[in-house]
Amino acid sequence: MNEQTVIRAKEYIQKLFEGNSDGHDAAHSLRVYRNAMLIADATPGCDRYAVAVAALLHDADDHKLFDSKDNANARAFLRAENIDAQTSERIIRIINSVSFSKNKDRPAQTIEEYIVRDADRLDAMGAVGIARTFAYGGKAGRGIDDSVQHFHEKLLLLRDMMHTRIAREMAEERHSFMLRFLEELEKDT
Repeated sequence: MNEQTVIRAKEYIQKLFEGNSDGHDAAHSLRVYRNAMLIADATPGCDRYAVAVAALLHDADDHKLFDSKDNANARAFLRAENIDAQTSERIIRIINSVSFSKNKDRPAQTIEEYIVRDADRLDAMGAVGIARTFAYGGKAGRGIDDSVQHFHEKLLLLRDMMHTRIAREMAEERHSFMLRFLEELEKDT
């Protein structure tokens, strides 16, 4: 794996997401990267380099954040790194397979796609997922009730959508935590 490209991808997303505090920020991408590397380490034969770069760039062109077309931000980084066309397209395919709203039940085509998808979905669960839900809800003008609805429409479905063994294990605890949180919230409200 080209560690220098990974370091520069981390720097790139820091700049790209500067000032963003809605839960789709550089910290989110770094957590997805760490999750993806944990999953990749437990998945022999996967392309760790493509997983690493795709995980870091997976939100570089998110429609909720950017008005870019055809993965323009991710492609600009890949071109600047002189990554060959075949590898670049593989990374772009992985990135395009991640979005929950676009790929909810669509099967991934490669193990690398499943790894980054699982890594991103893990970050939507548990304590961080709860915090991100309310951070984004505040930015989008959603109140508590509307944000809680998001749990039922997406977050509580994620545990059963994991494909890799390690992600399924990690999702169990995070799912249980969200259920406990919702019980406490219901008591309080």
